[in-house]
Amino acid sequence: MPLGLLRRRFRTASGGAAGLAFPVPDGAGVVVREVLDPVNQPMGSADVTVTELRSHRVAARGTTDPYGYFTAVLPPGTYSVLIMAEGLEPHRETVEVVADGALAPERVWLQSARAMELPVAGTWLFDPPHTAIRFIAKHVGMAHVHGRFESFQGGLQVAPDMSQSRVHVRIDASSINTGNNTRDTHLRSADFLDVERFPYIEFTSQRFAYRGGSKWTLLGSLTMHGVSRSVSLDTTYLGTVNGGYGEELRCAALAKAELHREDYTLNWRSMLARGIAVVGPTVQLELDVQAMYRTHDTPTPPE
Repeated sequence: MPLGLLRRRFRTASGGAAGLAFPVPDGAGVVVREVLDPVNQPMGSADVTVTELRSHRVAARGTTDPYGYFTAVLPPGTYSVLIMAEGLEPHRETVEVVADGALAPERVWLQSARAMELPVAGTWLFDPPHTAIRFIAKHVGMAHVHGRFESFQGGLQVAPDMSQSRVHVRIDASSINTGNNTRDTHLRSADFLDVERFPYIEFTSQRFAYRGGSKWTLLGSLTMHGVSRSVSLDTTYLGTVNGGYGEELRCAALAKAELHREDYTLNWRSMLARGIAVVGPTVQLELDVQAMYRTHDTPTPPE
């Protein structure tokens, strides 16, 4: 491509002490964070997730470089930025990205993790406006497919001994949304989720296993397409706060798992043989959860 065309297609953003410079498409905005540890040193390999708040879709994900920098070029909108590193307090903030906005690196200091207070014993219900159930799959021969489920309910029954606590999640399978109506209709069909016969995807936990720091493994059973399989969710507990419109007591966690479609008799090879373009055989599942402590007039989690 001629250099003149490149210059017209891209603008250069620069600024900050680091003198960052890179091409940015017209109409896009930039988020830059310099992440430092508690002793003011660059924090490399910190995990960063940027989520579009309106759709709950992951817009960018990665790790900081050896100098502690993370950069994302994004369409205009409102985003949540979550930065995590082992042994340190997670950092979450909301940012507004504007079109053609100037590059303005901001520093974030991650603090040493304190002993986070576990949720009090009792019933906690998922808060749907602040909870997202997302997945990422490799489209056969193409780029990744990002999707989410729009309709679900669930909650936690927290026991005095956290390892004996229980979680139950019920997802409306027909609420799958990948941003493509034709693909979503196919995913709901008998070729894939078969939502007429199997309207729900359900996860029921069996126990919590503590892994140190803020890390837990949630062991349980996932039922999809009429088949149940044991799965483990790698879970990061984000703490408990008083917040929300009614100053509700809330807890938050981020949980991830890898699913294998053939474990649930979703035979992608037979669909390929028939010329049907589908997502690949493995799916990365992510639950970004906020739950509210149940009061006496709220329903219990689904059984």
